[in-house]
Amino acid sequence: MAKHNNIAGTYEITPAAGYAGDVAPATAWKILSEHKDAVLIDCRTRAEWNYVGLPDLETLGKKPALLEWQSFPTMQPNPEFVAALSGALSDKGAPLLFICRSGARSAAAAKAMTAAGYSKCLNVADGFEGPLDAQAKRGAAGGWKAAGLPWRQT
Repeated sequence: MAKHNNIAGTYEITPAAGYAGDVAPATAWKILSEHKDAVLIDCRTRAEWNYVGLPDLETLGKKPALLEWQSFPTMQPNPEFVAALSGALSDKGAPLLFICRSGARSAAAAKAMTAAGYSKCLNVADGFEGPLDAQAKRGAAGGWKAAGLPWRQT
């Protein structure tokens, strides 16, 4: 892991190809709390938001931006993702933190937005639920929930 201070602070960021890098959920929370322009983009599906829960940023005075990278139930890529997000976010230098279930879709979204000219796209490693644990369940072995960060059911 490299220490980066390109986001006006020093954070643990793991370099990645095609975007600014990967951050642990606790680092994502720190960036969101220290940078008023930082945005958390939850790119899971509507079904996941409704049934699994959402990051709760209320104590930071923020809400996650909800935009599907792939649409449920077909899981086809959302052809409007980049255009919709670009239309909503005019500051191409703001820290954008992408989160999905386990970090794969959000990494792809971070790459796409970097290609669209956004310079500080970060992927939340292990996502909202993290990898499968020994019992083949998510939510305890890593990710936003396992890190004890605020979240809520809808």
